Amino acid sequence: MATERITKLLKKLPDRPGVYLMRDAAGEVIYVGKAKSLKKRVSSYFRHDSFASPRLRKLVQSIEDISVIRTESEVEALILEAKLIRKYSPFFNVDLKMSDRYPYIKITRELFPRIVVTRQRGKDDALYFGPYVSAGDVRSLLRLIERYFPLRICARDIDASTPEKNGRPCLHYSLGRCLGPCAGLVSPGEYRERVDDVILLLQGQSSEVVERLRKRMDRAAKSLAFEEAARLRDTIRAIWRITRQRITSPLREDFDGDMWQCLNRLQQELRLPVIPWRIDGFDISHMSGRETYGVVVVFEQGSPNTSLYRRFRIKTVEGVDDFRSLEETVTRRYGQSLKGSEPLPQLVLIDGGPVQLEFARKALDELGLKDLPAVSLAKQEELIYHTPGEEPLRLDFGDSALRLLQRVRDESHRFAIESHRASRSARLRRSVLEEVPGIGRHRAAQLLGRFGSVRNMAAMSAEELATVPGIGPAMAERILSVLKENAGGIEQEKN
Repeated sequence: MATERITKLLKKLPDRPGVYLMRDAAGEVIYVGKAKSLKKRVSSYFRHDSFASPRLRKLVQSIEDISVIRTESEVEALILEAKLIRKYSPFFNVDLKMSDRYPYIKITRELFPRIVVTRQRGKDDALYFGPYVSAGDVRSLLRLIERYFPLRICARDIDASTPEKNGRPCLHYSLGRCLGPCAGLVSPGEYRERVDDVILLLQGQSSEVVERLRKRMDRAAKSLAFEEAARLRDTIRAIWRITRQRITSPLREDFDGDMWQCLNRLQQELRLPVIPWRIDGFDISHMSGRETYGVVVVFEQGSPNTSLYRRFRIKTVEGVDDFRSLEETVTRRYGQSLKGSEPLPQLVLIDGGPVQLEFARKALDELGLKDLPAVSLAKQEELIYHTPGEEPLRLDFGDSALRLLQRVRDESHRFAIESHRASRSARLRRSVLEEVPGIGRHRAAQLLGRFGSVRNMAAMSAEELATVPGIGPAMAERILSVLKENAGGIEQEKN
């Protein structure tokens, strides 16, 4: 039977994916679980029919408090659940150190590492992720990895000389589930890139994986390897779909005590003068220094308000210079605030480390906003830089304050990439052919009418292009040269 306190907590739970932590009277975490809907799953423990199991009845009778961590997908919840179980070793999750019930995902230490499921954590030097409570969820996660990051699963001993011994790949390669290292179809370096992608994904760093894949996609498109670029594009889409960072803004009445506690904790940890009801997040995106964009996302009461998002095309910086691009973005954004057209936030969050924060701080100081709090959140170690000369702040993984900063950071990164892609596609549709000397609007329209798209033209030879009336061999070569320069954007135009 739920106490009055628990009943109130149940009413506030969100109908969203996440992880829940149940605590006893001493404040100890006694159970960690994940859910597609936190509201439905946690409430189910307190139904009368759930008391049939003696173990479950004992768990429910021991619960004095419940806290939740919202996530943006079930995959993210699965990964976070495993990390928290490993951190707390809750009593009602069974003794995970001794039990062989719970599966791990294991990545071996070999020239071409394998990915396997195991129920025993060995003392070898392999990487282990887990334990995971649900074997079914682990299988689903492995199917995702197998489809988009096809690492080998066979136990064959593969070394540098293996291709000489066996020139034919196995069945898994034919099914698209392996890269064929046994037949020398992938180098150790290329294979290691895929392994690193999987490791980041299993660590919950989906944004970092997407950034790595996007760079490889741009390189493939520039070299006109459109099939590989398309494969990488599909992988990026799958990751965004499954570990979606995009969030719709909830109604104000959804604001609850949990979020208030989160914002209050953020104020205490960062020593802010007031609770950060509004947080502005900044990021920069460009392609080799071209078409650089700075963006601002806005979170109000812990939730994104997309109507207040802003993007700025960088005007004063040439080439690759994220620091000065960030400085310009901050200056332009809060220059609008000083004119009265935009309100100021209670906290500014920069995607980056101490140098990015220094340039943002410089822009704020020059605007006369020295008292506006600003911090930066660095990837990998998730360190929070706040005051020059002081050690960065390190919050526990799963801390609600850190999770909120990560959401703002990841959303600014997503919006920056989306803004840049939209700009590239629009520019290509509008003017890529007009960049060719001697090609005006009329002839550009003629070429597009003949071949359908600049992407189709980029795949043709100079001889084929020269068959168009008025386009000679020299002009055809110039066209292909310009299209090759814009190859990365041409692949995006397909979308």
